[in-house]
Amino acid sequence: MEVSEETGGRTLVEVISDKYSPDNFPYCRGPGKGVVILSSPQSSPVKDRLNLPSVLVLEGCGITEAGDESEVATFCAHVVELDLSHNQLREWSEVSKILANIPNLDFLNLSMNPLSGSNLEPSAAEAFSGLRRLVLNNTRVSWDVVHTITREIPELQELFLSLNEYDSVALSPVPCPSLRLLHITDNQLQDWSEVRKLGMMYSGLRSLILANNSLNSILEPQDSLCRLFPNLKSINLHNSEAHMFPQLREVRLMGIPLLQPYTTTERRSLIVARLPAVAVLNGSVVTDGEREDAERFFVRYYQDSPEDELPQRYHSLVSRYGRLAPLAEIDLRPQCSVLVNMRYGEQVEQLTLRLEQTVAELKKQLRPVVQLPPNRMRVFYIDQQLGYALAPQELKYGARALHSYSMRDGDEILVMPKSQ
Repeated sequence: MEVSEETGGRTLVEVISDKYSPDNFPYCRGPGKGVVILSSPQSSPVKDRLNLPSVLVLEGCGITEAGDESEVATFCAHVVELDLSHNQLREWSEVSKILANIPNLDFLNLSMNPLSGSNLEPSAAEAFSGLRRLVLNNTRVSWDVVHTITREIPELQELFLSLNEYDSVALSPVPCPSLRLLHITDNQLQDWSEVRKLGMMYSGLRSLILANNSLNSILEPQDSLCRLFPNLKSINLHNSEAHMFPQLREVRLMGIPLLQPYTTTERRSLIVARLPAVAVLNGSVVTDGEREDAERFFVRYYQDSPEDELPQRYHSLVSRYGRLAPLAEIDLRPQCSVLVNMRYGEQVEQLTLRLEQTVAELKKQLRPVVQLPPNRMRVFYIDQQLGYALAPQELKYGARALHSYSMRDGDEILVMPKSQ
């Protein structure tokens, strides 16, 4: 349980001992959650009893290494979820030591750890074998490391690779058919030739989250798409033809430039009307009543357009509803302001945001708080109610009003400096 003398960081064992000692965490969370430590002849500074939950959240604690492996094993034998995000783990060997001593671990979050410069040996990757959910957001982890890990996890179901600056996808010689959910948002994947490799490696995917990659188009015959993504039922796309995917019943479409001029209600109606099979859009169920209203709105929206600009979907809906009289306009004004948590590194502050202000105005508001000029900051919105169901959404469009993101009290704004 020693502080790392070389790095000036802290060990996992030390952080656990400090955070969950009887002095700081006095109440047991239920049977079997207490860890009894036998006194050692070396007069170990570990407390006599630590009350550890099975879900350990050790976010932003300055952890650089595992510490004594026997003590990791003693403390964490019952742990099933471990959040190590925003720490200073730089070596995969230290991560492997931690995992090798937590036999029941199901979920691991390593987001925001500087692991990009470290290689992962296959022998060390064996420690990952029991995981089902793995979060590697903003670690800049290479595809070689990702493949080394996934080869060793026979039952991996969820993988998070957002904010890793990927502009291409490297194929793995060993597929991962168990994967059901892949978050790979806020990267730089623009070419469909790269995205299709995900289907080649992860044939069991049911949900694919690709928002904010500026994907140009989907250039794939329908029968080939069926082979690439045979099980896909939910997708989150930016600027893509979502309706081409087979079996698609759930869609999440965020930040599409083509739809920015519309209100939230208009955007949703136009999308629902275009996708006749979709049952869930952006996390909300599409009811029969909403679908009919959306399709009627679609007809009214396009019926005065020139013939050569009418989409094919318009003709099929006109055959069902006929030409429709225009409706009176309804004023649906949004909430005026929200109270959010702003995070910048270790700094966390509560801010009141006016929802009528734009993203550009928000960045000006943040400037004195984070001491960064607007053109040197990246700002992300995190919906706290959805948690991992929706990856952080970057606020890119300076003229876009905040109310269009459907922000609520308690949501989070994450600020990051732009890389040089």
